[in-house]
Amino acid sequence: MTPDATELLAEEFSAVRPRLVGAAYRIVGSVADAEDVVQDAWLRWSRVDREEVREPAAYLLTVTTRVALNRLRQQRSRREDYVGPWLPEPIDEVDVATSVEMSESVSMAMMVVLETLSPLERAAFVLHDVFGLTFGEVAIALDRSEAAARQLGHRARSHVAARQPRQVVDRVRHRKVTEQFVHAASTGDVQELLELLAPEVVLVADGGGVRQAALRPIHGVDKVSRFLAGIAEKGGVKDVVMRVLPVNGESAILLTRDDELDSVCFLTVEEQGITALHLIRNPDKLTRVRT
Repeated sequence: MTPDATELLAEEFSAVRPRLVGAAYRIVGSVADAEDVVQDAWLRWSRVDREEVREPAAYLLTVTTRVALNRLRQQRSRREDYVGPWLPEPIDEVDVATSVEMSESVSMAMMVVLETLSPLERAAFVLHDVFGLTFGEVAIALDRSEAAARQLGHRARSHVAARQPRQVVDRVRHRKVTEQFVHAASTGDVQELLELLAPEVVLVADGGGVRQAALRPIHGVDKVSRFLAGIAEKGGVKDVVMRVLPVNGESAILLTRDDELDSVCFLTVEEQGITALHLIRNPDKLTRVRT
C-alpha cells in the first residue's frame, strides 16, 4: 500500500473514530474494552482493499459492532468470577456524548439497563435507537435478516422502556438534588437523606473485590439511609472530599481521598426522589475519570 493510500485510510478512520468509540462503549460498557475494539477495527481497516468499500463510515461501524459483540460475550463469561455487582465503567470524555440526546444514552442509569439486554438486543438498540441506523443497516451490521434485526430492536426497546427510570427530572434539578445529597451524606444528616431518597431507592456498589463495598444491592429508604449514615458515623467520609462534576453526560459525585479518586457515585433522580445510587469503587474502573 502506498503512503498516500495509508494516509487516506487514516484520515477516513479518524473522521469517524469518536462515533466508533461511542458505539463500542455503549455495547461493552467499558472504556478500555471499547478502545481495544476500535483499535482492532483500525487494524482491519488498515488491511482492507479501499476500492471495495463504498461507504467507509458504515463499513467501520459494522466492523466495530461485530468486534464489540465478541468482546461483550467474552466479558460476560469472565464476570462469573467477579466479586459483587458489576457496574459499567464511568467515562467523562466528550467524544462519547456530543449532545444532550446522546449523553442520555450513556447515563449510568441507561448503561445499567443496557446490561440487562442480550448482546444482539443491545447492539440493535444502540445502532437503531441511539445512532439512527435503519433496520436494514442494523441487519448488515449484525449479519441477520432485516426482519430479525427489527425484532431484536423492538424487543430491546420494550425491555428498555420497562426498566429505565420513568419520571427523570431535568438536568438543573438533578444537579441540585445531587448537591443536596452531598451535603446530607457528608454531615450524616439522616433526616435530610430521608427527605431526598425515594421509598423504593436501591444502592448498588461495585468494589470488584479490590475496595470495600456492599456485596449485594441494598433496597429501601430505611436500609439505604442507615447504611449511608453509618458510613458517616464511622468516619468513612472524614477525609473524603466530595465534588459534583459531569461524568457520563450527567452530574456525578466524585469522592477523593488524599488527592486520589476513591469513588464515583451516580444518582438516579425522579419526581419521587432519588431512586438509585450506583457507586463505583473498583480502581480499575476509575482511570478514565478526571478529577
